[in-house]
Amino acid sequence: MINPKYIREDMALVRRMLTIRNMEQAVDLGRLEALDAERRALVTRSDQLREQRNKLSKEIGARKAKKENADDLMREVDGIAADIKDVNAKVEALEGEYNDLVLSVPNILDGSVPEGGGEEDNVVVRTWGEKPVFDFTPKPHFEIGVDMNILDFERGVKIAGTRFYVYRDLAARLERAIINFMLDLHTTEHGYTEVFGPYIVNDDSMIGTGQFPKFKDEYYRIERDGLSLIPTAEVTLTNLYRDEIIEKEDLPVYVTMQSACFRREAGSAGKDTRGLVRVHQFQKVELVKFVDPETSFDELESLVASAEEVLRRLNLHYRVLLLCSADTSASSAKTYDIEVWMPGLDRYVEISSCSNFIDYQARRARIRYRPVKGGKPEFLHTLNGSGLAAGRTLAAVMENYQTKDGGLAIPDALKKYLAK
Repeated sequence: MINPKYIREDMALVRRMLTIRNMEQAVDLGRLEALDAERRALVTRSDQLREQRNKLSKEIGARKAKKENADDLMREVDGIAADIKDVNAKVEALEGEYNDLVLSVPNILDGSVPEGGGEEDNVVVRTWGEKPVFDFTPKPHFEIGVDMNILDFERGVKIAGTRFYVYRDLAARLERAIINFMLDLHTTEHGYTEVFGPYIVNDDSMIGTGQFPKFKDEYYRIERDGLSLIPTAEVTLTNLYRDEIIEKEDLPVYVTMQSACFRREAGSAGKDTRGLVRVHQFQKVELVKFVDPETSFDELESLVASAEEVLRRLNLHYRVLLLCSADTSASSAKTYDIEVWMPGLDRYVEISSCSNFIDYQARRARIRYRPVKGGKPEFLHTLNGSGLAAGRTLAAVMENYQTKDGGLAIPDALKKYLAK
């Protein structure tokens, strides 16, 4: 949620954010502005009535102390109490619509984010490594997996439907090795504490990280229990500190978690229908930070570096992109995507997205810190990134380490995890 002061004091900025994000139709700002004005007017009226009631109550007390009749004032107080109740009921009636609209307003973008209309306007910040050279035509990972009998898409579809899959033998062990490697790297060298938490969360958790209410239909829902399957462990990790205050000396807090992730991929019909790139269930190692607002953009750079280090240790060629305004998610103030080279697909594929949400998620989830010991709490900044998506990392390893005889070489960084 953006700071409400922008709605009251700088609606022009909010409108501009919607424009450069290509989200002009996402929120009815006119209605939001009207609701905010009406709501604040009613709150002011309620405060005035309370002040008037208190003044009269003192007069009633004074009259009674003098043994004087105060029936007229008491009737007036009763009338004011009824008015207060009526005004408060009107405020409560407005709150639901107002809150939904505020929660739907996207974050304020950082000034370093380039303006652009789509992914074609993203900026390549850097590349690392070289594209591998083969003396044969490299295959896509899904063909390699089927040929080696380690990826079984037919049985995945039989069990659950399209965009599901089954790992066998080496594929299952290799993804497990990738996950263990990433967790070990982030916890022993990058300062993260490993967490394991629920894959199923309540609505407050989905609201806290920005999935609800606007994008509710994009996620798997268990209506009977009012719960949802997580699209990423970002939801679980960020909500660890929902409704809590962290002391400044305890910041920054870095947490990581491996989880299954569940996504409908409703908006991607016809895209990457084969293989592991776009599926409904996949595993990922997530990185989340809770930091002092003054350091959050430096923390974003180090977050990206931690994700990059996974690819460097695996010796996989990649590039880092700074996303333009229209390609940055609604919750994020600034985002870098890391794309790994897939020789079998002959293109780059996103393998990590690292974002600084500034105080957007913290306001939604009410996560605060004390800048000064014993001082007034303020909203901290949250960041998150994939460190990395395990299924896509497996696919990248398969395509980059395939051999001419139809087998797979094993990256040095993973060998100890596969030793029997």
